[in-house]
Amino acid sequence: MHNRVPVVGIIAAGGAPPVARFKEGMREHGLVEGENVVFHERIAYGESTKLAGFAQDMVRLPVDLIAAVGAVTARAARSATTAIPIVFAVVVQPTGDELADPSGDTLANMTGVTTFDDDQAAAQIALLREIRPDLTRIAYLSDAAVSDCLRNAGLRAAREAGLHAIDVRVVGPEPDLQTAFARMRQDGTQALVALENPIIGVHAVQIAERALAQNLPALVALEQAGAGGLLSYGTSLGQAAHRMAGQACRLLEGRSANELPIESLCCPSLVVDMRAARRLGLTVPREVQQRAARIIQ
Repeated sequence: MHNRVPVVGIIAAGGAPPVARFKEGMREHGLVEGENVVFHERIAYGESTKLAGFAQDMVRLPVDLIAAVGAVTARAARSATTAIPIVFAVVVQPTGDELADPSGDTLANMTGVTTFDDDQAAAQIALLREIRPDLTRIAYLSDAAVSDCLRNAGLRAAREAGLHAIDVRVVGPEPDLQTAFARMRQDGTQALVALENPIIGVHAVQIAERALAQNLPALVALEQAGAGGLLSYGTSLGQAAHRMAGQACRLLEGRSANELPIESLCCPSLVVDMRAARRLGLTVPREVQQRAARIIQ
């Protein structure tokens, strides 16, 4: 560790919870804010246009390390510096997001944690079909500012499942949800997958409420459990941010990013919101309830 107190810049594309989990992980590794580490935080709350400026702020400070939450955040950090070590989390496909070389190896100053799950998109469809066996038309709601990795995975899984799927993109900071849901209504959408994107997470409650009002069972990210979606499924983004702390500490100790392989975290969990099921008039099969880590009554 440096003789002086290390300075860590934290940039998040979405909200604050993953930042808190990262700092919790740093404490567990012995780095406590206000004692032996300094944190500078910048949180975009879905306003992706702020990220380039946030990254430049960190270079000007300067910081010893940038912790980037989200792929769009990590790309902004990478564009700002090739000298300061960068560690990332909440990244689906490092290669697809240009955060690793084509073979999957780390870049010179960048490593992190990926939560990519080859089976997640198909599992989302299977869950929705268990509740709505007549499902033939599905919508994917996403943040237009992020890469196509999750969108493409969902649309591909829908095609393979024989579903008609539409790709509905919104733009922050104030997404036009009215137009987005009007398009779903016009297309005859029967279920919604709200992808794990920054602006979607920030507006999860409004999205879930609109889905309920339109009689759409919605599947949302695990972090949005309790926002009102029928199902929440995936790997915890908070857990990924927590895991990132271990890599951050090794970088601060002097390890180089290309010595630390990108870690993979894939531990999907399911939450069922029975309040939404009642409003939708749907029965959640016992088999689905038994697979849930948590049921919200």
